[in-house]
Amino acid sequence: MMVKTYEFSIVASGLSSAVEDFADQFFDAGCDDAAVAFQKGHIVLDFAREAESIGDAIASAVAAVEAAGAKVERIEPDPLVNLSDIAARCGLTRAALTQYAKGQRSRDFPAPSVRVTSDSPLWDWATVARWLYAQRKLSREAAVEAEAVRLANTALAAGDRPLAAPLAQRLRAYEQTLEAA
Repeated sequence: MMVKTYEFSIVASGLSSAVEDFADQFFDAGCDDAAVAFQKGHIVLDFAREAESIGDAIASAVAAVEAAGAKVERIEPDPLVNLSDIAARCGLTRAALTQYAKGQRSRDFPAPSVRVTSDSPLWDWATVARWLYAQRKLSREAAVEAEAVRLANTALAAGDRPLAAPLAQRLRAYEQTLEAA
């Protein structure tokens, strides 16, 4: 299998940035492919990790962050997106996505997930990515990466550890459903 570089961020907590060897703790634990920062009260590690799959990249990065002593809060890119975010991620215009969302350009665009009654609804990126893939507006790889982030965040919230095996199994199942669609 071919190794590829996957870019994502891990938002973590549990370590003080005031400690002198703050960044070294992550480097020594296997996060040597991440930029470490402290932003808005969170530890943020921006990874460019080489792996055979996005699932392997995320699982090994989570294990490394936890080995450094931090608590992994979530994986980003943010799974909740507005129409501008969707446009930026898929290369379509904001106007085109507004037409999709209103049903003027195509049918069955996914419904927003949160802020449904507001003027600024948010969509689940993995759901939209799957729909865009079905419409041939997004690559299969991008749809799989969106689902990988969602599955990893669900597993993190449930406390599933280690992450590698269940994430790989769920991603294989997802990829099979993409092929069947």
